[in-house]
Amino acid sequence: MISVQDLHKSFKLFARPADRLLEAITGRERHATHVALDGVSFQVGEGEVLGVLGRNGAGKSTLLKLMTGVLMPDAGEIHIDGRVTGLLELGTGFNPELTGAQNITANALMLGMSHAEIDARREAIIEFCELGEYIHEPLRTYSSGMVMRLGFAIAIHADPACFLVDEALSVGDGYFQQKCMKRIRQFKEDGGAILFVSHDLNAVKVLCDRALVLEGGRVVHEGDPEGAVNLYNRIMARQAEEEEGRHQARAGAYGNFQVEVTAASARGARSGSTTLSSGETLALELTLHAHQALDNIALGVLIRDRFGQDIFGINTFQQQGPFAMAAGERREVRLAIEAAIAPGKYTITLALHSGDHHLDDCYWWHDAALQVEVAGYLGSKFSGLCRLPCHIDLDAAPVAAPEESP
Repeated sequence: MISVQDLHKSFKLFARPADRLLEAITGRERHATHVALDGVSFQVGEGEVLGVLGRNGAGKSTLLKLMTGVLMPDAGEIHIDGRVTGLLELGTGFNPELTGAQNITANALMLGMSHAEIDARREAIIEFCELGEYIHEPLRTYSSGMVMRLGFAIAIHADPACFLVDEALSVGDGYFQQKCMKRIRQFKEDGGAILFVSHDLNAVKVLCDRALVLEGGRVVHEGDPEGAVNLYNRIMARQAEEEEGRHQARAGAYGNFQVEVTAASARGARSGSTTLSSGETLALELTLHAHQALDNIALGVLIRDRFGQDIFGINTFQQQGPFAMAAGERREVRLAIEAAIAPGKYTITLALHSGDHHLDDCYWWHDAALQVEVAGYLGSKFSGLCRLPCHIDLDAAPVAAPEESP
């Protein structure tokens, strides 16, 4: 369905606009070369979703523009069976002075639809985007979420064989994002091929069959979504460290190791083992060791299910702010989590970082540092991923109807 072979794309970067003219006149090179894609290859089959991860500048947007024909490659081949549509940069292909209804015609024609196809699907597009009377207002009056609604509705109704989704989807409200995800799943079930570019790591894990990671214009990983997400997290955590020229890894962990977890265990408070019941307290015991004095430390815990989907995450910064440790200090830490989660196997990721996340200073991060299994229930059973507090009153008094005014 989608075949990309040895794709290359570079851009010339000029320090000043005048340098472009001087290079053309004199023939002397006055530009620097930025390699956006360097030998990228992959395939996506029918009914398959391939996720694409990478930090800013890794080449994700360039890849999508090449696949939609916005840019031409320097070398390599792209083969796509059937029509390809996508939701790329917000507002691409729209005229802000035209109404939403007029932009349906203009944008759909750019996607390769005929006037007959547009007329046949116009009402379905308008109904899906749920813009109401705003469909007759100029696009310049729309919010970014409204533009996304219109763009997605047109693209998904263009009857594509391949669908490309970029970060534009993230600007929509929660309800419409769910609606889009449902439509994407239906498109997949109907045999469509999807390239899904997103920083929503949970969406990549849940929606994608495979995922690849781009770094410096190259594919550095292609495989299961969980492995790709873990590598992406590692790349993001390493970014700040690389700027200072320091990085090391110990026993599956990574970070700058200014402070680290040197020992960790997980067990059920009742069972005393790594197998516990749903609703039982999960007890974590950790030993921290600081190699230098730090005054901004947060300890993070992330529980993932067997699909690699994030079930629950918390860190001490969110709970009580940062804590400090002196150079050489060792500290014993205990956490108690009410594991009201469905039976199954889970991994526990542990992290030490500054502030609310690991993207600025990642001291230590270990994916799947611990494993536990939940078997059976304490109390009543439930469906889904977790138990939520719920009160049911079967003998509630009926609500009286309001009295009518005389």
